[in-house]
Amino acid sequence: MKLLFDFFPILLFFISFKLFGIYIATGVAMAASLLQVGAYWLKHRKFEYLHIITLVTVVLLGGTTLLLHNELFIKWKPTAIYWLFAAAFLGSQFIGKKSLIQRMLDAQITLPNQVWQRLNLTWVLFFAAMGGLNIYVLYHFSTDAWVNFKLFGTLGLTLVFLVGQGIYMSRHLSQQNPKRPILKSTRIAPHPHAPVNDER
Repeated sequence: MKLLFDFFPILLFFISFKLFGIYIATGVAMAASLLQVGAYWLKHRKFEYLHIITLVTVVLLGGTTLLLHNELFIKWKPTAIYWLFAAAFLGSQFIGKKSLIQRMLDAQITLPNQVWQRLNLTWVLFFAAMGGLNIYVLYHFSTDAWVNFKLFGTLGLTLVFLVGQGIYMSRHLSQQNPKRPILKSTRIAPHPHAPVNDER
């Protein structure tokens, strides 16, 4: 259910694009992101960083797309978000005592520091690669193909990556304490549409 809520703006963007085209879809995505932030606040009385980052990015790039009537700006939105998160995860390797992934998950699971660092670095590489892949698709394929990739491609690749992360963590957890549950929460880590559970 949480995943569907996080992908709500993308799903509406996809449907609107198929029915009305890129510019109407851009406006719908902007409105959906605003609605998402508002709905989350009403329910939890807090904001999630990814919702805010997504809203600001889609308003800036989406607004520029509509103003200049140039779809290139909205196509760069996923890359901007991916690379912002890559930078945040990379910076956390050197700032503070814990990496970003450890800060998010160490209340649920216990892993050696070396494993946390490796996990954090894999998220840096994943976000950087996804941002680059988005650029490749937007410049080498049609807008229709890019929209399909934005929904199905990124979701599929993220799920595969999360499964790999879960397997890697479970191996190290079983070595430390075979009887301890692997995770208390099904949520593993963020994606540009699956938010970080930090308060604002």
